[in-house]
Amino acid sequence: MATTLSDSPLSLLERVADPGVLRTLPADQLPLLAHEIRQFLVERVCATGGHLGPNLGVVELTLALHRVFDSPRDALVFDTGHQAYVHKMLTGRQEYFDRLRQTGGLSGYPSRSESVHDLVANSHASTALSYADGLAKARQLAGEQDRAVVAIVGDGALTGGMAFEALNNLGTAQDRPVIAVLNDNGRSYAPTVGALAGQLGALRRGGGTGVCRNFFTDLGFVYFGPVDGHDTGEVEGVLRRARAMNRPVVVHVVTVKGKGHRPSETDAVDCLHTVNAVVPASARGGTRSSTRSWTSVFGQALAELAAARPEVVAVSAAMLQPTGLGPMRERFPQRVFDVGIAEQHAVTSAAGLAMGGLHPVVAIYATFVNRAFDQVLLDVALHRLPVTFVLDRAGITGPDGPSHHGMWDLSLLAMVPGLRLAAPREAAQLPALLAEAVAWDEGPTVVRLPKATAGAPIEAVASMDGVDILHRGKGRPLDVLLVPVGPLAHAAVEAAGILEHEHGIGCTVADPRWVLPVNPALPSLAARHQVVVSIEDGVRTGGVGAALSQQCQDHGITTPVHRLGLPRAFIPHGPRSQLLAQAGLDAPGVVQAVRTATANRPAHRLSSLQRHGGAG
Repeated sequence: MATTLSDSPLSLLERVADPGVLRTLPADQLPLLAHEIRQFLVERVCATGGHLGPNLGVVELTLALHRVFDSPRDALVFDTGHQAYVHKMLTGRQEYFDRLRQTGGLSGYPSRSESVHDLVANSHASTALSYADGLAKARQLAGEQDRAVVAIVGDGALTGGMAFEALNNLGTAQDRPVIAVLNDNGRSYAPTVGALAGQLGALRRGGGTGVCRNFFTDLGFVYFGPVDGHDTGEVEGVLRRARAMNRPVVVHVVTVKGKGHRPSETDAVDCLHTVNAVVPASARGGTRSSTRSWTSVFGQALAELAAARPEVVAVSAAMLQPTGLGPMRERFPQRVFDVGIAEQHAVTSAAGLAMGGLHPVVAIYATFVNRAFDQVLLDVALHRLPVTFVLDRAGITGPDGPSHHGMWDLSLLAMVPGLRLAAPREAAQLPALLAEAVAWDEGPTVVRLPKATAGAPIEAVASMDGVDILHRGKGRPLDVLLVPVGPLAHAAVEAAGILEHEHGIGCTVADPRWVLPVNPALPSLAARHQVVVSIEDGVRTGGVGAALSQQCQDHGITTPVHRLGLPRAFIPHGPRSQLLAQAGLDAPGVVQAVRTATANRPAHRLSSLQRHGGAG
């Protein structure tokens, strides 16, 4: 039985609980529904934090998509996924938005576990057209070509290499219909760059939906556009025509990011793309925190380094502001290169910059370096090129979930010959390590940063061949060596105090600073202890702890190395501190791991460390 609207006192949005209801709605009620959706988004997303601007911009487009296509029978694939909030609202998930991006709540991206309407959970860009290509092939082989396949792709995502690879295949398959809806708002996170942006601009200026030769038609697509993306009726009509073509079609829809919310339309960074949860002034004492983020510390340090070293240049993959390159771009705009959402190209372009005598700093989220591993390995490291990668949001990132946790980089990069990786324990240490990385000219370097505010510094009590000793037990047998990676040093130092004062277990805490390759001083230090416990916010498999264990084995050192890290699993979204605690990477977790590791060891045997006079 078809779903119909009732005469209940619910708002129009509350009554549109699924796409079937939406398709029965008279066209003249769509503007009111769009208005209610925008009100809902502003209220809920400002309360929880999330991607506000992208979703305000696709309200009418999403309404039209669900009126023309029968999801999930017809496949709607959202590229990047942060533009799918309206899609979630129209597919029965309005009531869950009060826990958007919170533990156990609604994901900020499409999620296969949430709904049959969500096909793709990966929130990395430029993938939707490739998914659509495969879906269309599968349906052709199954004789189900009456089931539409639609990819909704932003103009920023279209700059990625995978998108071009998919277009190359899709345009030649005239009997395999795929509709590519190009949501053109002139931006990804930042304004879209490159020749393709120029082509789309020319199409926008041309106006009308008549036949014209362009980039897409030359590849074999039928082109409709440009279409006013905020006119549901116009978009709906064009989508119906596109479906009837039964061949590859591009529908070029022009939208305004942040539409209908003045702060989102005008704010160049914060509101236009994402918002953090809005905390009332009464709850924060009427003032904002002055604590700086790691990203801002890096940005300032890089700008100062660039002023002192004219060979330093910076490369971004459409993430200039989020990765901290704003200050350098302001001071040295000719030395900052934004290549668009194209991580592979960014890395190999950086290799070319290094071949030309410069020292490029590639600022990128840790999760996105996964996409360019081959380029790091064979285009940079194989040639021993001096390229520095600064990996923002390394480790657990929090509310963005499994595709954004930067938890794979340590295991992947540990395999790269000649690559050196630094993990500062505190933001104050970052400028010095960045300077060391840029000064190294014998191969690639990496500096990884967490998504966090700059915490209190931890002063070293001693130094040993480049390793900082952060804690050294006094008057007790030194049973355990704790080796934390980066900011997990705070948990290690806290745990060491608890272990000594409450459990009588003596500890040394050693911060390697440069964690890969393993500093030769660490195996030597390990030999002076009964147990070593490594602590890292990457997967345990193949990370820093595994490298340290291998080094100890290679040197004939029998001290066991117990590796604490993240499980080899996809970790859901939630607060960073909570997810680290669940993985046993907070102080209580470290204490418990050490007690377990030492439970069956000989009690307080005289260690060689005592005979040699201490750790430092």
